[in-house]
Amino acid sequence: MIDPHRLTSVFLDLVRIDSPSLGEKGVADHLKARLSGRGYDIRIDDANLSTGGDTGNVIVRVPATGPGDPMAFSAHMDCVPPCLGVTPVLDNGILRSSGNTVLGGDDKAGISAILEALFHLEEERIPHPDLYLLFTVCEEAGMFGAKGLDFSRILAREVVVLDACGDVGTIIVRAPAKAGLKVAFHGRAAHAGIEPEKGISAIQMAAAAISRMRLLRIDEETVANLGRIEGGGPTNIVPDSATLTGEARSQSETTLMNQIGHMRGCCMDAAREFGGSCDFSFDISYPAMHVPQESALLGRALHACERLGLVAAVKGTGGGSDANIFSGHGLSCINLGIGMSRVHTTDEFIRVADLIKTARLTAELMQS
Repeated sequence: MIDPHRLTSVFLDLVRIDSPSLGEKGVADHLKARLSGRGYDIRIDDANLSTGGDTGNVIVRVPATGPGDPMAFSAHMDCVPPCLGVTPVLDNGILRSSGNTVLGGDDKAGISAILEALFHLEEERIPHPDLYLLFTVCEEAGMFGAKGLDFSRILAREVVVLDACGDVGTIIVRAPAKAGLKVAFHGRAAHAGIEPEKGISAIQMAAAAISRMRLLRIDEETVANLGRIEGGGPTNIVPDSATLTGEARSQSETTLMNQIGHMRGCCMDAAREFGGSCDFSFDISYPAMHVPQESALLGRALHACERLGLVAAVKGTGGGSDANIFSGHGLSCINLGIGMSRVHTTDEFIRVADLIKTARLTAELMQS
């Protein structure tokens, strides 16, 4: 049986450990200590060399006790701010923070469920194939831990990520690719009171470009947003520089590139119209994730939900996760809803009942 007391205790221990992005060492050391002495191969990789953080990813290989192809289960160790000094509160079956910080269920609920599922299989002597537990760093900062994984050392070709909102039984099979955008407009400075006609306003260029852009909801699978505009100075000088920073996301990579091209065209046209110039750059932060209907992993997840009496809901999402990175490396991947609510806010909470359901579902998927 899943042990609710142990599961809750593991979760409470984890959320009390400070683990902002780049500062996950406390959690990594805690996991290594908790899992040592069980015959697992535990190592911490060198992803921190590229992230600049204080630890790498924790990678655990649990030797098989039965037949079947290797499987991986993943959750991230970092939390969004404010996440220092979390004081968890258990009230009538609901876990939340004291209100000054996030709770950290995103994604320590996922870690806790993976550990409890594994302990359950061991105690009940339930056979399982080789299992890889992937506890990543810097997911919230841009999936940098997953990007830094040495995939040649992970023999599993299927990965279950526990990092989605929604009821337990939610299975995320579609997630967008994301591009970060930066545009620098270059004009010409001039005295705004004496000879403004000799200036070229970078702010005017940026405003004209923005006015022409398709933004926010573009279609059912595509969005775009400008999050920051910077530039200018004293009001008596025509501003010669301004910068826009934004992003675009789409579940269709072709549509994403079309949206980027549209936004670039708006910027170039505005700069040309005012006689200035602009530098437009973008980078693909992560690829799209698409799980085909015939996926064997998806099929097993649906059957596991049915066996446990969970209402399965196969969905897409507008956000990214480590699942995008795993999928981009050619692995079969799904992301499970684990019941966490109001994440990334100080109102975050999760029900103990959902932690238990998540552990049970994870244990079902781990079995041979």
